[in-house]
Formats: sequence, C-alpha cells, structure tokens
Amino acid sequence: MTKIFTLLFSLLLLGTAKAQTVTEPLEVKELEYDFGTIAQGKPVYHYFQVVNKGTTPVKLDNVQATCGCTTPEWGKEPIAPGATDKIKVGYNAAAEGPFEKYVTITYNGNASKQIKIKGSVWKAPVGSAPANASVNFLKQQMQ
Repeated sequence: MTKIFTLLFSLLLLGTAKAQTVTEPLEVKELEYDFGTIAQGKPVYHYFQVVNKGTTPVKLDNVQATCGCTTPEWGKEPIAPGATDKIKVGYNAAAEGPFEKYVTITYNGNASKQIKIKGSVWKAPVGSAPANASVNFLKQQMQ
C-alpha cells in the first residue's frame, strides 16, 4: 500500500511540475523599446518581433495603442508554429517631454500581451537655419 501511495504521489508531483512548464504560444522578443531623444513632429518607427512557440497557428486579433499618436501595424495572417512575424509601432510626437505609450496585443481570441515604447521629445527651434555665407560666395564665383 505504501508503494502505491508513493507512486501516486510521485505521479501527482510530476503532473504538477509539467503543468507549470506550459509556455504561452506567443513570445515577444522585446517588451519595451526606448527611442531615446526624438524631434517633435517627426514620426519614428520600431518593429517588435513575435514568435509562435506553440504547436498551433497564432492569430493576432488586434493590436491596440493607448492613444492616437501611436500607430501599430501587424499581419492579418496566422503565424505558423515556429514562425516569426513583426509588429510595426509608429509614434508621432506632438508634445515635448518624456513619453511612455503602451500597446496591447490580443491573440487567439482572449490572450494578450503588452509592449511599451518610450523616449523623450525635444522641440526644434522656430525659424529657418542660419544663412551659409560660403554658399553665397560660391554662387558669386560661378557667375
């Protein structure tokens, strides 16, 4: 009886350990990207790589940003097991200063992951660039 109990207990522990090692099918290679310092009003883009680690295709149902200044683009076809795809996230800064924007990836009907972009926006000086005296000199020499 003790041997049977020990065997059942061992199987129970093995089953519990195996259940804990189940991985999510969608892996995002990086969950956060820092653009550093960017110019105000100049769009920037970053590609987040996603990998299907599961045994069945993964369908990206929606990729939703928290605001209109952040625009995600993604493939509409399912990602085959072992295959990779990319999610393009664009950001167009209207306000200066630091920013953090979140994008939620919804896949296979109800699962989700969140990625983040961040950085700092600087405001370009108002007005045109200063005149280059060398250009005017060269123009006079060519006449």
